[in-house]
Amino acid sequence: MPPEKLAYALARYSRSPDSIRDSVAWVRAHDSSRFLESFYFQYGHASIADLGHLALSFEGVSELAAVEIEDEPLWDGQARSSRYQDFARAGFITPPEAEGEAAEIYAAAARALLEAYQRMHARMVEHLQAKLPRPESMKPDAYERNIAARAFDVARYLLFLGVPTGVGQVTSIRTLERQIRRWRASEYAELREIGEETAAACARPPDVAWDEGAPQEPLAPTLAKYVDPDPYPSAAMGAVAAWARQNLGGWNEPEAGAVRLTRIEEPLAGIAATLLYAATEWPFEPLYETVRSWSRARQMEVLGAALGPRGRRDELLRAFRTAPYAFDLRIDIGAYRDLHRHRRCHQTRQTWTWRHGFETPDAVREAGLEMEYDAALEAARQAAARLPEKAAHYLLPFAARGRFLFQMDFAEAEYIIRLRSGVKGHFSYRRAAWEMKQEMERVEPELGRLIEATPPWVEDPLVR
Repeated sequence: MPPEKLAYALARYSRSPDSIRDSVAWVRAHDSSRFLESFYFQYGHASIADLGHLALSFEGVSELAAVEIEDEPLWDGQARSSRYQDFARAGFITPPEAEGEAAEIYAAAARALLEAYQRMHARMVEHLQAKLPRPESMKPDAYERNIAARAFDVARYLLFLGVPTGVGQVTSIRTLERQIRRWRASEYAELREIGEETAAACARPPDVAWDEGAPQEPLAPTLAKYVDPDPYPSAAMGAVAAWARQNLGGWNEPEAGAVRLTRIEEPLAGIAATLLYAATEWPFEPLYETVRSWSRARQMEVLGAALGPRGRRDELLRAFRTAPYAFDLRIDIGAYRDLHRHRRCHQTRQTWTWRHGFETPDAVREAGLEMEYDAALEAARQAAARLPEKAAHYLLPFAARGRFLFQMDFAEAEYIIRLRSGVKGHFSYRRAAWEMKQEMERVEPELGRLIEATPPWVEDPLVR
């Protein structure tokens, strides 16, 4: 059944003594849109929309857009792996914000990064073949696949947020409605266009049908009527940013280490610090300690700024969802893309930036390619400085560091650290997971020692 009719059938089933067969038969003969209009949209029975699910694919979107598509706690899906793409043919996405001369600057920088990426991959294959000869027990084709994959693990640092990808997802009608409203209010024109296209797709029959011969119905025509842009999150964070500029000041202290764990012991201070983290460039630990030193009245000023623009039906911002353990990760974008898929934690991302510098894989140094690698990244940085801010974000290489806050309970920390530190993982997030364990042992020695993790220096590079 189409997702809206399925939601209707299950909602009716929960509200009547009829069997599910009778409910389905009844719904087939009645108009689901009138029911959803009344109960879902007018009376606020939002749980009804959790009962219908849609499968959607977003093709030819940028990596930047993919991050925003996936940035949903109740999300199930997968993005294409950059390993299996031929970027010589796929090219790059030019953001709508880059027009005229800016489009030419962007295109030249994007082509240069892709050419450097291809050269780096070829050189890394040669380097790894010399460093890791094929074991006699390993078939040649398996060896070549593993070497190519490990070379991609290094070369991907020169990919950037403007390369194209595809995302497939399965979500409830309720989650999709929230996504569309968020995208349509995005600061990025590409996301606003994706929001418009998604709403239009819900109002028509599916593009790819299971049974091409059967009559097809629109997927979610009622949903498509109620997906106006959601102005609250951007208005709230704008108010928090304004408060921070007046009361907090900037952060320019030197930093060491990629991971820092803070245990949140005061929920009010934790919420206020999380709101300010999203609106500033402060690391979380000094921010949390600063907020803790304030009076509760001043802490409430931060929450008041975030709640000021809130309407009666607006959900609280995600920053109000805190957990005991807050891991502040200053890691490269590639590693973040891998860790971002974990859903049992509350994630906060600071604005994309060039200010944290770049990661350089050890293999680049070992192969003697550091000068070429640094030159490619520096050229991209200089080109980005000549672009509008939002267009410049699309040139950010996966090597660029960002700041990302992951708040979770102990069970999720144990799961992420154990899984992501394994020898089959990418060396970048393996290192981050290992540092998360070290931080847990520093903050919670007894719990930290319960976590099994594989040190990053333990490797099996021909296993994937």
